[in-house]
Amino acid sequence: MSNVTFVRPAKFYFSGFSNIPHITYFLIFLCFAYIMIVVGNVFLMSVIYLVKTLHTPKYMIVFNLALADLCGSTASIPKVLDALLSDIVYEDCLSYMFFVYFFTDVQAWTLVIMAYDRFITICFPLRYVSIVTKPAIAAMLLLVWVVLSSISASMVGLVDRLSFCGSLVIQSFFCDFGIILELACGDTSLYSNIAFVTFLLNPILPPILIILTYICIAIALSRVASQKERLKALKTCTSHLILVAICFSPVLYISIAYSISGLDRNGRIVNITLAYIVPPLLNPILYSLKTEEVLNSIKKICKNVTQKF
Repeated sequence: MSNVTFVRPAKFYFSGFSNIPHITYFLIFLCFAYIMIVVGNVFLMSVIYLVKTLHTPKYMIVFNLALADLCGSTASIPKVLDALLSDIVYEDCLSYMFFVYFFTDVQAWTLVIMAYDRFITICFPLRYVSIVTKPAIAAMLLLVWVVLSSISASMVGLVDRLSFCGSLVIQSFFCDFGIILELACGDTSLYSNIAFVTFLLNPILPPILIILTYICIAIALSRVASQKERLKALKTCTSHLILVAICFSPVLYISIAYSISGLDRNGRIVNITLAYIVPPLLNPILYSLKTEEVLNSIKKICKNVTQKF
């Protein structure tokens, strides 16, 4: 392999948003959404950081999700807008790919850890304090960041071993691993198999684990005599279930539609864009306006600020 010459292009060119009707309005929405994502997630992280009563394992997970949402959106949305105005250097494309895939995977697996937290809360309430500890959650979150960064770096390393001798136009809005494989020369079957394995790790495996977790939760709740207690337990899972549905539905829809009947390019691009934008946009709302603990903490902060002035 030391004598193999890899043909690396100087630049790639995006054509993801070309020929999409009313694209100007969609890009205005992206700008507005990014501003709201930054404001909302920074605000949520600030509240969790400032209020000591929120320094719990549950809100460590929420803080991690908000951080991943913020970083992932910052890695993708500004680059989407920049890609419309100019091409992208080869090295920048690789870094773009790494951060988009990495933070998307972190978001997905953080939702799995949230499901684990809900599972222990409902199924083993008396042992929750001893099982779901700060060191345990910190170790799980650290493991997620280390493992997923290694996987994303490996994917980028694979791309760097491809040769390109044809079209350099990426039919997407970001450096999509699958599309770049189609542009590469030579036999890419090994790379395709590796891409399939990473696809199973995310987005297929996380929702499966979450579904299994909620099946166990449903079985545990079916043994609870009081309907009031069931509703109370389900209420604690509402925000998480909404986030899971919003996060995984677009990607799963694209995969199923593409495999069954095919999906037009514009529909695929818009759905993928929404999959990257909507979850980070709604996460702060779901964990601020729909969570009594956070609402009370916000009121407490506002009261302290007003008393100082």
